[in-house]
Amino acid sequence: MKYYLVVIIIFVFLLSGCNSRKSPAPIVQINNAIAVYDDSDKGTLTSSEYKVQPGETLYAIAWQAGIDFRRLARLNNIPEPYQIFPGQVISLQASKDKVSGDNDAKKQVVTNVVTNTINNKKTIANENSVSYGKKQQGQKQIIIKQKDLFPSKVRKWRYPSQGNIIEQYSTKKNGNKGLDFGGKAGDPIIAAADGKVVYSGSALRGYGNLVIVKHNDDYLSAYAHNRSINVKEQDWVKAGQVIAEMGDSGTDSVKLHFEIRHRGRSVNPLKYLPRR
Repeated sequence: MKYYLVVIIIFVFLLSGCNSRKSPAPIVQINNAIAVYDDSDKGTLTSSEYKVQPGETLYAIAWQAGIDFRRLARLNNIPEPYQIFPGQVISLQASKDKVSGDNDAKKQVVTNVVTNTINNKKTIANENSVSYGKKQQGQKQIIIKQKDLFPSKVRKWRYPSQGNIIEQYSTKKNGNKGLDFGGKAGDPIIAAADGKVVYSGSALRGYGNLVIVKHNDDYLSAYAHNRSINVKEQDWVKAGQVIAEMGDSGTDSVKLHFEIRHRGRSVNPLKYLPRR
C-alpha cells in the first residue's frame, strides 16, 4: 500500500510541475546537436552557385569548392588568365544545359581545328608559289599569346616547414585534408616545389593568411594560417624559397596547415614528401 502511495505522490508532483511552466523547456544540450565549424571543414563550398568576394581568384574559389580550376573555368566560360570580378556569380555545378553546351563546344572546337588545318594547307601552298621577298597581299599577322611554361610533372617535393607534424592527413568526411606543422610565430614557411603564386590573401574562410602555389596543370599546394606573406600573386617561386612566416591567423594556435591538391582533390602530402 505504501508503494502505491509513493507512486501517486510522485505522479502528482510531476504533473503540477508541468502545469506550472509558462514557456517551452530550455534546450541545455543544443550545442551538441550543431555541427561545429573547425579547421577540418574550412572553406568548403557546397552550393550550386557562388558570388565572388573581393580579393578572391578563380583558383581560390576552385580550392574552396574542391574542384579542378580548369573545370570551374569551363563551367563558366572563363578564358585564361581566368579573370573574375567581385559580385560575379560563379556556377559550381554543371546543369544539363551546361553539359549539353560543353559537348557542343567540344564539337565546335574539333570542327574549327579540322577547318583551320585545311585552310593552313591551302595557305602554305599559295605561299610556296610566290617567290621569296614578295609579301602576300591581305596577309594577316597572327599573334600567339605565350602561355606560362609549367613542367609536366613535379620533380621533387620538399617539406614546407621544419616543425613537427602535429596533425596527420585524414580520409574521413570531416577529417584534416592536409598536414598541420607545429612551431613558433615567425618560423619560415617555404615553397614545397617550384611554381607560380595564384592566390595570396585572407579571403578564404578558415585559412587565415593563405598562399596557393600552382606547380603544373595537375598540382596545387596551399600554406595557411601565416603571420605574414612574403610573395604576391603571379610571382614565380622556387622550391625552398621562403614565402611566408608561421602564425595563427584564422585558427586558435600557431601552426602551418599544408595541403596538396591533385586536379582539385585533396591528397595525402606524405605520399609526395620525402621521408624524414
